[in-house]
Amino acid sequence: MVFKDYYKILELKTNKVSTEEIKIAYRNAVKKNHPDLNLDSKLAEEKIKDINEAYRILSNYSTKRKYDRIWTKHSSSSKQKEYREKNRKSNTIFGEFINIFFGNIENTKESKNSKNSKNDKKPIKGENIETSIDADIEEVFYGIDKKISLRTTDGNLKVFTVSIPAGMRNGEKIRLLGQGKIGQNGGKNGDLLIKVNIKDNDRFQLKGSDLYTKLFLTPWEAALGTKAKVYSIDTESNLYIPKGIETGEVLKISGKGYKDGKGGRGDLFVNINIMVPKELSNEEKELFKKLSNISAFNPRNS
Repeated sequence: MVFKDYYKILELKTNKVSTEEIKIAYRNAVKKNHPDLNLDSKLAEEKIKDINEAYRILSNYSTKRKYDRIWTKHSSSSKQKEYREKNRKSNTIFGEFINIFFGNIENTKESKNSKNSKNDKKPIKGENIETSIDADIEEVFYGIDKKISLRTTDGNLKVFTVSIPAGMRNGEKIRLLGQGKIGQNGGKNGDLLIKVNIKDNDRFQLKGSDLYTKLFLTPWEAALGTKAKVYSIDTESNLYIPKGIETGEVLKISGKGYKDGKGGRGDLFVNINIMVPKELSNEEKELFKKLSNISAFNPRNS
């Protein structure tokens, strides 16, 4: 593609110009090259097209900024060409003297440029890609393989199988080597990092390496005390419930929680919930009435 010097087209000597200066240069260029004033010129219309194009690019801050990067490189390249051309044509005794005693300066520059170009082609590792996957707390406790679909840079869907090890901690990442963005100049591909988010379920909540669960009791179990089975993820335990326990109290079963990553287990905390029956038989109603008549307990006075 032929490079167009928009500053030259608008007869501006530098790119350090304001929007107002660009407008003035544009108006002057249009007046000077308008087809109506240049009837003998077949190129007038083409010039006007270039002038309009130059104004459209340079009058917009974003497009001017992008163009200036290209313009600066092109200007620098043009100056270097002019300099080399002058040196090539300069065949004076002094020039020969310099070449004899100090070597060919241009060749030295070219060799440096050649080295720089080699350095530019150093292997560059591709960027890592990060994503996340959700897994149920009981799935992760035992370990599970899950599939995840990601859209690649070419727009296609790629399916990965992620092996989540048993007892993995919440928020830890799994690394799939070489499954990230493609490396450049022969560099290695980046990696795919998958963060595992452990989700609580209806039975358990996870806090660190401890598990929290609920135990539902009848009013008479709470009042009289009892033994109840409490289920952890992988086992069940008999828990002694002291008499007079209330809703909201928490009992602990040691070593029955989640894996702590060091070969041990956290604790299982049991949250007590006392449930009142919504429907009563006639006999149950009579017993509750009898209890209300003989009991002196009033929680509002305690």
